[in-house]
Amino acid sequence: MEMISPCPRYSPRGINCPKLPPGEQLDYSLSSPLANNQELCKHNKPWPTPAATWTAGQQVSVKFAPGGAPHGGGHCQFSFSYDGGKKYVVVHEIMGHCFGADNNQRDISFTLPAGLPGAKQADFMVTWVNAIGNREFYCWSTNVAINGGSTPFTGKEVTIANWRTYPVIAEFQGNFNTGVEHYKNAKTITVG
Repeated sequence: MEMISPCPRYSPRGINCPKLPPGEQLDYSLSSPLANNQELCKHNKPWPTPAATWTAGQQVSVKFAPGGAPHGGGHCQFSFSYDGGKKYVVVHEIMGHCFGADNNQRDISFTLPAGLPGAKQADFMVTWVNAIGNREFYCWSTNVAINGGSTPFTGKEVTIANWRTYPVIAEFQGNFNTGVEHYKNAKTITVG
């Protein structure tokens, strides 16, 4: 699977991608899971300009490339960081069936919280733990401008699993509640 919109950092296949930052190259491995020797979401240097402009309280869409290997679905989260990627707060999550019950959904829409703080360049991250196959962690990041308020936002911290020393969520074996406790027990954080 590969996110294509908003364009993830250094994507060769993304939609409406900004110009690459100086010294960076296109990354043709964005459909691969995160390796233990890679940074979270592979690239932390932001685009020179936002990949999208969103407004707090409005519906947004995240698109994935057609086809791909959905690995039976799994858990996915959509989160923002306002401190350069140190803390990510979740604004939407799908447990069990990230790509729909039939695993064919490639356009995921959700409404941003109305109280989301505004930012010229917030980090937006999509994470996915697959249901079937090797225990993997997929992660895409980009930066978006947000038209929003000026007060901090409180929510759940993003859940990271199947990477480095983080917890391992077992293969689902048909139980789509596998590992949900890691998401339910995430600590509450404030950003912005």
